[in-house]
Amino acid sequence: MKIHALTQGFTARLEKIAADKSISHRFGIFSMLCEDECRASNYLLAEDTLNTLEIARNLGATVERKDDRVLIKAPKKIISPNKILDCGNSGTTMRLMMGFLAGAQGFFVLSGDKYLNKRPMKRISEPLKRMRARIYGREDASLAPLCIEGAKLQGIEYESKISSAQVKTAFILASLRANSSSHFSEPLLSRNHSENMLLAMNAPLKLSQDGLKIQISPLKAPLKPLKITIPNDPSSAFYFAVAAAILPNSSVILSNVLLNKTRIEAFKVLEKMGARIEFKQLQNDFEAVGEICVESSNLKAVTVSENISWLIDEAPALAIAFAFASGTSRLENAAELRVKESDRITAVVSNLQKCGILARELNSGFEIEGLATLSSKDLTGTKNSTPFTQKLTKDPKTLPKIQSLGDHRIAMSFAILGLKCGVEIDDTECINTSFPNFLSILKDLGARIED
Repeated sequence: MKIHALTQGFTARLEKIAADKSISHRFGIFSMLCEDECRASNYLLAEDTLNTLEIARNLGATVERKDDRVLIKAPKKIISPNKILDCGNSGTTMRLMMGFLAGAQGFFVLSGDKYLNKRPMKRISEPLKRMRARIYGREDASLAPLCIEGAKLQGIEYESKISSAQVKTAFILASLRANSSSHFSEPLLSRNHSENMLLAMNAPLKLSQDGLKIQISPLKAPLKPLKITIPNDPSSAFYFAVAAAILPNSSVILSNVLLNKTRIEAFKVLEKMGARIEFKQLQNDFEAVGEICVESSNLKAVTVSENISWLIDEAPALAIAFAFASGTSRLENAAELRVKESDRITAVVSNLQKCGILARELNSGFEIEGLATLSSKDLTGTKNSTPFTQKLTKDPKTLPKIQSLGDHRIAMSFAILGLKCGVEIDDTECINTSFPNFLSILKDLGARIED
């Protein structure tokens, strides 16, 4: 797919951004812990989250869809299905389902596509096995396909070495079915949607003041049913924030966006780079929701080394902002990027180099020299002291060829770069895993896209 550079800026108010993926997944799974029907409006209708609903259906739930409204009625007893539970490309689905199914009666097989089945699962299976879960798979349950034989779980104390909302949520879901209380702690606060939602459902959780420690008691009664409207995903909204920031004479209002502090860190980094950003909180139910307004700005370099778990999904798009800043930007302490849908550190750096942008890999991040720093001489291939390609071009016949590696966030991030200088991206079908109307929004902003 070819995406050609915009010839002028844009002004837009975006309301149909993809609904929040994290909350959509959790709604699909947490509803299985309720006796009464759960309802959600603005559920994300993307491949990943639809796989979560299909697995709930295969486990015996009644699942109804009416446009973007989803109704789920949990079964009286989880069904042990006679088929593989297909998680597609969704690591969240697989990891959370591991925790949910560990204490359920039955035998279950979780598998995914060729990309998901290469991703690490030991971070989930290890603590669950300590709770006496019976989980089997390749390399000692480190890789899918995974077989789970429901077991009577023992409550434990677990100190996670990494800050991961998926590890935390899987542990909580298993602990709710354990025979005694469990305790979980993590070094830094990861996304806390699970705690917020489960507490609103009257789950037996107790949190420390900083949220780093959680006590989970065994579930003695079904949870209070969810009746929610899911806000828009800040990770999806961030692509258009970057677009507005780097394209002259542009501005965007991102509507109905989740404003949880663990989800807007990338916006805060963009703000530190000099972007003009305004946050407007308009409501606060179990999560803060509002608008984010972004205008085109002259960006400056920044080093990012803290709160990495709060911006890990936005790192590829943040790299695009780095590429058009003044100075050399660095992302550090982000080794988790190497075990996402692709090795996102390598993918970001190699694809930026194809666009003539100076970038290099770090062990746990990347370093990018912004084009605002370079002279026109630097962009003609005469700077022989550097090992990088130097051929930034807007010639539609010689567009840089981007490899998405089947990774939706790489594909979308470089589509935003394409608005600035034009690119050709392979395998854009992967975008449908999280943001089916992404390309439609780009077209509405004036982008010329060719299949």
